Amino acid sequence: MVLAADYPLLNAFWTMMIFFLWVLWFWLLITVFTDLFRRNDMSGWVKALWAVFVIVLPYLGVFVYLIANGRHMAERSVRDAQVAQDQFDDHIRSVAGGNGSGPASEIQKANQLLASGAITQAEYDSIKQKALA
Repeated sequence: MVLAADYPLLNAFWTMMIFFLWVLWFWLLITVFTDLFRRNDMSGWVKALWAVFVIVLPYLGVFVYLIANGRHMAERSVRDAQVAQDQFDDHIRSVAGGNGSGPASEIQKANQLLASGAITQAEYDSIKQKALA
């Protein structure tokens, strides 16, 4: 009988396949734990029971979790990503001063006041310095 160990190329292929499946398994395990602990609709006790189930019987636990909750995992992931994107966008808007209260708008207003003669050059420089600080 010819085995893969008799052919070095097949042995290397088999080793890569085992390594790939091992990495895939850990990725799946991390995905399940991430989804499990990010959920807000489960109590701590239910999360603990799922965690024990996944740790004690890893293959069965992960597959049962995927069968029972897999349909909603993508929905929760998309929702969490959308919330994170909205928070990021709000932060960028607040820092950029898109509502007319940022440093650029203050300098522009001061420049208009300087052009109209309402303030002096020294006052303009002071407002500009404060806006940039």
